[in-house]
Amino acid sequence: MKSAQAGILAPVPTQGRYLFFSLAQPKAGDAAVPVDALRAALQRLAEVVDGEQTVAAIGPQLMAALGTQVPGLREFPALAGPGVKVPSTPTALWCWQRGSDRGRLVLAARALEKALAPALRLERAVEAFRHGRGPNGHGRDLTGYEDGTENPEGAAAEKAALLHRKGAGLNGSSFVAVQQWVHDFDTFEAMTTREQDHMVGRRRRDNHELADAPESAHVKRTAQESFKPEAFVLRRSMPWVLGRKAGLMFVAFGKSLDAFEVQMRRMAGLEDGITDALFGISTPVTGAYLWCPPVHQTPAGTRLDLRLLGL
Repeated sequence: MKSAQAGILAPVPTQGRYLFFSLAQPKAGDAAVPVDALRAALQRLAEVVDGEQTVAAIGPQLMAALGTQVPGLREFPALAGPGVKVPSTPTALWCWQRGSDRGRLVLAARALEKALAPALRLERAVEAFRHGRGPNGHGRDLTGYEDGTENPEGAAAEKAALLHRKGAGLNGSSFVAVQQWVHDFDTFEAMTTREQDHMVGRRRRDNHELADAPESAHVKRTAQESFKPEAFVLRRSMPWVLGRKAGLMFVAFGKSLDAFEVQMRRMAGLEDGITDALFGISTPVTGAYLWCPPVHQTPAGTRLDLRLLGL
């Protein structure tokens, strides 16, 4: 769909960077960041983001500060299941930088930070990358398992990830769920290959799905066709690293947030008391929902379409 941010449907890049922005702290005596300053910052954002090299998404907090809303957008719910916790860490604005040259991404991030100041502040940046190549052509998680095997493709991907027939300003937009997972490599490496495969529900060497995997296997917890209605999302996750810590930045685009949420609730054991075995070697430390605006063509090129926000 031409009105979608192209980076949503494009393959995962070799290098990525995730930028998390918060509302700037108001000056002494001010109740909040002035709406005019926020609107001006988003207008500048619309001019520099093309949706391909950078995918941008707006959170409920920023929507509320602007005095507007997008139907279907809500805060990420904090969940607690048997022995596991899934945190909610709202963010005002999220940008996924995509490319092959990390230096270019760093410089582009500086430009974004300047464009959004002083209304929005860069809270953190997470470095990401594509790792390996699985049997089906997708990148691998740092555990070695192919990520995104069940992704819909072509028209099915557009149907799962994008809004259709919702009118100008909404058509081509998408909702996104973003979670940073931290891997416990010592625990993972202490497992046998069979234990690892049964935790995921697939053989790492050939990505073959295991019929005899336990009900706690990740594949069985998140089988998209097993939900009613079916819960298809478009995954665009990437491994990340910071010093000695590393893991997966889980990113799922959808025409609504419902599909991701029912999967996450089942993973946490809220559906049947069985938690996803992945929690044994990985922990989610963040969680946010956002809305990715569509794009439109201008004389200067492809730009974010923020008409829904009155911009």
